[in-house]
Amino acid sequence: MTTLAPHPPTPSVLSGRPRYEGANIRTWIGFKHFMYLVEEAVLQWLLDQGHGARALFHEHGLGTEIIDCSVQLPAVLEVDDEVRAEVVAGTGNRLRMQLSVSRDGQDVVVLRGHVTVALVPETDAPVHRPAPAAIATWEAPGLGAATGLRAELPLPAGADPASVLTPAGSAAFLWSWRAPYFYCHFSDRVQHSGFVRALEEVVDRFLADRGISVGRMLRERAWIPVVSRARVRLAEPAHMEETVHTVFQVDDVLRSMMFSGRMDCYVQRDDRLVLVATASILHGYAISRGPNAGQLARLDPEVCAILTGGHP
Repeated sequence: MTTLAPHPPTPSVLSGRPRYEGANIRTWIGFKHFMYLVEEAVLQWLLDQGHGARALFHEHGLGTEIIDCSVQLPAVLEVDDEVRAEVVAGTGNRLRMQLSVSRDGQDVVVLRGHVTVALVPETDAPVHRPAPAAIATWEAPGLGAATGLRAELPLPAGADPASVLTPAGSAAFLWSWRAPYFYCHFSDRVQHSGFVRALEEVVDRFLADRGISVGRMLRERAWIPVVSRARVRLAEPAHMEETVHTVFQVDDVLRSMMFSGRMDCYVQRDDRLVLVATASILHGYAISRGPNAGQLARLDPEVCAILTGGHP
């Protein structure tokens, strides 16, 4: 008896364009909007399986939560590009995806990545039923249980979070912000895209604090930020209007061309600082004008020292 090999998963396909908001330097699109397109593709995949985010909430009481998104960005994306997003099921609750555009008659891949999705019971939902059988393994009793990430830092009585997160001699940068309702979903907590926004903003604030703001480098050197890799993971819920203490630090400078950085986000719960999200990013600069426009800029020793050691 001959056993037929299983058919490969049929991809879910979505066509779309990046939002105009993301075209901040000339017509190039920033990394945040790549990740927004990934989110849209995930939601389309669920719809194509017959279990959209709205139905999951109203019919099952489950919130659709992206808990981990990791992307590589091998080519630029521009404002009028029509993007083809292909999503296929991976192992467990992971989806694999690819975004591509057509340039001069050729398909060009602009993103490769994977996303992990969880279904979390929502207290504000009208009903509560088990997840559909096809995605039953995606359901978890809570966000923390879904992510498997847990980290806490003790906060001594009367201590400020800054003294724990950026102690004396640290090269880390701290930014604390109130979680607004428009970063949240399901009437409760900061969603994945809210922490994608936070990653973009904390890097911008870090560079400005170190005296090499995006605006200054653009004016003086024609350098613009470029991201080739990013990953954002949730850990525990950060609830609406909580203060999110966000730490960013550069870990390394690679071949004087790119720098790798890490973001960790905490909220204070009694005498603890609880990790709610973590992220990594591989960041550099591209030359925006002149004969070398589009090429990566080489980071000189002064800039490298500023990135890794603090203020100039």
